[in-house]
Amino acid sequence: MTIKLIINGKVQAVSADPDMPLLWALRDLLGMTGTKFGCGAAFCGACTVHLNGEPIRACQTPVGSIGAGRITTIEGLSADPLGKRLQDAWVALDVPQCGYCQAGQLMAAAALLHSTPRPDDDEIDAAMAGNLCRCATYPRIRAAIKQAAGERA
Repeated sequence: MTIKLIINGKVQAVSADPDMPLLWALRDLLGMTGTKFGCGAAFCGACTVHLNGEPIRACQTPVGSIGAGRITTIEGLSADPLGKRLQDAWVALDVPQCGYCQAGQLMAAAALLHSTPRPDDDEIDAAMAGNLCRCATYPRIRAAIKQAAGERA
């Protein structure tokens, strides 16, 4: 079945079963490998993308459920000025260690800053709680979010 998806502002057609997880449509069918597979059960956050501005887990979201929703992936994050500020803060503060989880971390952080432009530590912790980092870069992630929000890290 051909399914049309709006990804990073462009219409993309994929030939997929409607039950296929969005993650596999992005990675395997469209070659957009920035979104990572972590646990496959929506626990780790590595596959976080935005659907209509809200963070979702691509590993558990069937492509057939998206309809006319607008998807933003890590590949499209820099088109948003806030996303670009976050990416710049990530680099400036040397956030990634191994880097595997960072696409999901950035997508969760972008959703947080869109809904809460100046989050405090508790709001950051709550918003980022579902995104795991095996390298434990959490203090640098928090500092980068604050920097992107215009606060002192």
